[in-house]
Formats: sequence, structure tokens, C-alpha cells
Amino acid sequence: MKGLRFSFSIIVAVLVTLIFPDPFLGIGDFKSKALIIPLLQVIMFGMGSTMKISDFAEVLRSPKAVILGVFFQFTIMPFVGWGLTKLFNFPSEIAAGIILVGCMPCGLASNVMSYLAKANVALSLTLTSIATFIAPLLTPLLMKNLAGQLIEIDLMAMVWEISKLIIIPICIGVLYNRLIGARFQWFENALPTISMWSVGAIVVIITANGRDALLAVGPLLVIACLLHNVIGFILGYWGGRVSGLPEQDCRTIAIEVGLQNAGLASGLAMAMGKVGTLGLPAAIFGPIMNINGSALANYWKGK
Repeated sequence: MKGLRFSFSIIVAVLVTLIFPDPFLGIGDFKSKALIIPLLQVIMFGMGSTMKISDFAEVLRSPKAVILGVFFQFTIMPFVGWGLTKLFNFPSEIAAGIILVGCMPCGLASNVMSYLAKANVALSLTLTSIATFIAPLLTPLLMKNLAGQLIEIDLMAMVWEISKLIIIPICIGVLYNRLIGARFQWFENALPTISMWSVGAIVVIITANGRDALLAVGPLLVIACLLHNVIGFILGYWGGRVSGLPEQDCRTIAIEVGLQNAGLASGLAMAMGKVGTLGLPAAIFGPIMNINGSALANYWKGK
């Protein structure tokens, strides 16, 4: 319920931002969109500070589930996103933004959702970690091939931007946790809350900067993001079932596939100078996936 309250709070904030965008654009010469990348790096630092070597142990215990989970992560969502751009006649940069969301690694909330859904939390941690670390290679390649006709994709520049946005902050977070984390337990306890509100701030900033484009395609974009998320859950779950995986693993893969790292998509859109268009699908996908993911986790929890 806390997750749902947070998602609904973001929705309310987005509506307020659509009506009164100016306060969220910046103050004086300072533009709020300059905060997107630092906020994302804070989120990734928080993720790194919780990582342990044991997060990768599931590779040895369940290699089939790990391989299939990573494979589904980087095939289902990118190609579903590409298919949706063919179904909906969006402007090219917004269409590329839908594909960009699909090419992201797992969302940061997936581990919590897997726990609530009585899924395989160890597998969830492993999939999230592996997907995050291989994203600097796979995400640019997928974007180049699936969205290269919609916007210009500089392959090596995107590799560097993703590394700068996730790999470096995560590594710093891991080092912090191993060297000095125990000395500042209050900060460690506060990091999840800081990360949560950083996500909310990113969504509001993108909404303010992309207000006109969002109003032009709003309802259709909401439908496209909803379909993207739901189809990801369905194909992820049944991909596991068809492959003969246990029920818990199927639930885990469904959640890992359906929940994308929308914050990373926002950071890349900002780095490419297209936060008001390329970043819009991520701003909408984030609240939708959290609401749907919470509902799905609670449904499975009761079964």
C-alpha cells in the first residue's frame, strides 16, 4: 500500500505540474532539468550500497532461470516497445522514447515486488544485478537497431553515458558499503527514501519540460505505456512457464521483465538533450508500472 500511495502521489504531482509547469522548470537562470542526472546517480549509488557478492550466487544454483530471465529482459520489452511504435503514430522522438524504456534493465522496485509476490527473491536480485551491469553494452546496440531510424544514435556515446549513469555510481556505492557504510547506519537507512523521492522529482521535472508534447499525445501515450507494461508481465510469466521453470521463478521473471528502470531512461534522454520528448514515455511508464506491479504482487501474495 505504501508503494501505491507513492505512485498516486506522483500522479497527483504530475497533474499539478501540467497545470502549473513554470515553478518546476527552474529558478532564474537555473534549469531544473540539470538535476536529472545527479538524482539518477544518487539512485544508482543507493542501489550499489546494497549489493553483495551473494546477489550473483543464483547463477550457480539456477543457471537456466538466470539465462532465460536475462534473455527475456532484453528481448521481450525492446521488441514489444518497437511493435507499439508501429501501432501508434507517435512523433519520432516519443516513439524512440518508448523503445528506450523497453531497452532498459530491470526496475529498482523489482526485488521488493518479488518479495511481496512470494516469488524467488534471490533470483530477482541476481537478474537485476546482471541486467544492470550488461546494460551499457546491450542497451545501445538495441537502440541503434530498433530506434536508429527514428533518432540519431551515437553508439559509443551511449555506452559512455550509461556507464557514467549506472556503473560508476554503483561501483562507488559498493565501495562505500564495504569500507565505511557501517559507520553511518542512519544514512544507509535513509537511502531508500532518498531514492524514492529522487524518482518522483525526476518524473515531475520531465513532465514540466515536456508539458506541450505530453498534452498533444497524452491519452494515447498512457495507453501505449500501459500495454507495454502489461504485455511484459504476461510474456515474462508465460515465457517461464513454457520453459518449464517453477512457479516462483515464473513470477520473478514476469516482474523483472515488466518493471523497467525508467529513471535510467530519463537520464539518457537528458544526456541526449531530448528530455521533453524522448524522456516522456519513461515519466509515464514509471507510475504505471509501480501501480500494476503492486497490484500483481498483492494478487500473487494471496494465492
